Parts: sequence; C-alpha cells; structure tokens
Amino acid sequence: MKQENQYKITLTVPVYNAGKYLRTLLESIINQTMDLKEIQVIMVDDLSTDNSRDIMDEYAEKYDNFISVKLPKNNKIAGTARNKGIELAQGKYLMFADADDFLPKDAVKTMYNAIESKKADFITANYINADEDGTVWAKPIFDLEKYKEFKLSITDYTKSFFVLNGSACNKIYRKEFILSHNIKFLEGVPAEDAYFNTYAFMESENVYYIPDVIYCYRQRNQSNENKSVSFYCSADYFERINRAYKAIYENFKAHNQLKFYRYMYAKNMSYILYKFIDSSLLSDTEKVNALENMHWFYELSQTLKVPAAQEAQQMIISQIVEGNYEEAVNYCKIIADIRKYVPKQVREDMSRPDADMYQKIAKYDNEF
Repeated sequence: MKQENQYKITLTVPVYNAGKYLRTLLESIINQTMDLKEIQVIMVDDLSTDNSRDIMDEYAEKYDNFISVKLPKNNKIAGTARNKGIELAQGKYLMFADADDFLPKDAVKTMYNAIESKKADFITANYINADEDGTVWAKPIFDLEKYKEFKLSITDYTKSFFVLNGSACNKIYRKEFILSHNIKFLEGVPAEDAYFNTYAFMESENVYYIPDVIYCYRQRNQSNENKSVSFYCSADYFERINRAYKAIYENFKAHNQLKFYRYMYAKNMSYILYKFIDSSLLSDTEKVNALENMHWFYELSQTLKVPAAQEAQQMIISQIVEGNYEEAVNYCKIIADIRKYVPKQVREDMSRPDADMYQKIAKYDNEF
C-alpha cells in the first residue's frame, strides 16, 4: 500500500442502496484523464440492503487503489461515511462523490491542477444536473458568462456566497488544511456538507472558484419505493435538518460572520421551504410539528432582515412567525399543487433567490 500523500487525490464515495447507479460512478472515475494509479478511491457502505456492497467489493478486488469499507451501523446521512474517508485518506487532496452521480472525464485532473497551481485551501467548481437516466441538462448551475474564475472572500456578499454551494462533491480540499483545523462533517443530520464547507471557508485564506463543470448531479425520481430518497421528505428529515441548521447558524455566530450568513440563510430558507412544500410523506400533524420546531429558523428572516424570495413564500413565513402553523400548511398545499404543473427547471429556479432580493439584503449589511 502507498504511503500517505503518495496518491494525488483521495476520492471518498458514501454508498447506501445505490447499486443501480454505482457502476456508472466508478467507471467515470476509472475513465478519468488523470492516471488512475494516482487516485485513491474509498467506498464507504452505510449498511446497504441491495447489491451495492457486492459491487464495491468487486472493484476493490480488481483495483489496488479502491478500498471497500463497511460502517458498523446505518446512519442515513453521508457525514459519517465522509469522515471515515478523511480518516483513511492517503492522498494529498480530498474529493467526494455521491454514489448515484458521475464525473466528466477531466474532473479530477482539472481540480488537481487548479488547487496545485493556486496553492489553495480548497477549490469550488461548476457542476451540472442530469436526469434520472443520466441525460445531462443543457446548462450548468453557474452561468458561464456571469461567473468567471475568481478568488472568494468572506467580505464579498455577492459572488462568493453564491458559488459557495453546500455540496462537497464539486470541490477539492487540501487535506493538511482540513486536518489542521479539525474540520469534520456533521454526523446523523442532513446539510452535513454545508456545515463542512462554511466552516472551511471561515477558516481559509485562499479559496478559488473555477467555472469548469466537474460534476454531474443526478436528479433521481422521488418515489416511496426509494427509501434513500424518501427520507429527504420525511418527518425525521425535517427534525434532523433543524438540528443541522442550528449548528450552522451557531458556527457563523461563533466566527462573528453573521453578515455573510444572511446571504447563506436566504438560500437555505428558500431551499428548505420548497423541500417542505413538495413533501408528500408528512401528515398535517407532522407538518405542523415540523414548522413549530423550525419557528426559530423562519423567525430569523425578521431578525436578520432577509425577505422571502417570492411573495408566496412571504405569506407562508409570516404565518409561521405568527404561530399560525395550520394556515401555513394550507398555503403550502396550494403552492404544492401549482408546482406539480411547473417544468423541472422552473421549479429549480424558484428555489433560488434572485439578484433583486440579494440587493434588498445588502441594504442592511451595516447593521450586522
């Protein structure tokens, strides 16, 4: 086995019941333009009940640099698996990929060259969505004309906060930087990578965005037959996301960075509200309980002076803040019915605040 840092990259793949997609990801890694022998691949199984483990073992047996690891208990969320990957990493740099996604052939080489040339703590890059069948969408997430390569800054409340998305999968990190600051993924809760990335950003001195598309994020069809996807619409999910968002908020407060957090909060508020609106697994009682538990979070929209992205959102948030949870749920049902007839790309766009809203946020920057 190679000694530590003899691999250029350690790429960690959390796996849970992803047998349908896992080969596609692993083959996309094998077909990278970087020499495969320079990439360590750590596959961490979260007690899958399908054929995922068999596929992992198959690749680990075939390739010396592929490692198959089994966690002792199911965690539902990828944080524990990613932390295990960091623990076992023998590469100079860290990358992550989800088992149901896949990489463009130049992804690893592009990220390695970028972080090496810039001596960065980490690099964040562009990415693109794909349909369930792997068909890649026409446009990447970040506009290629609007967002050129640039260095991120904690004092930049326009471009930097926007490209610093929560995902760990479109990034590469210098392992020494991560270990020296003891930066870890939250475990047992969603948004574990948002916590990780914002923590890393607040501790970093040298972070860059590059416009290269280095990751393909598969938009899986949500059905009750898919346990791993259905979890993200359950009462358990919203209870856990509540804990995660509290940890993220407290971390920003501890770093005295609420001014930057306001912009991150705007994105999170829109994202989680539409996740809640679109959820079909919660009973009305569970919906009321979820809104009551997250009252503190939606109340921040007033405390931090962050308006909602759309008027319909504002109506719901106002009802939540006032404690009218049943009325808020009724509004959510109306919007959910409308969204069923809206094209996928439009639904995606609705979940993101627009430039005008961020200008409204900026008016109150000096108060924080």
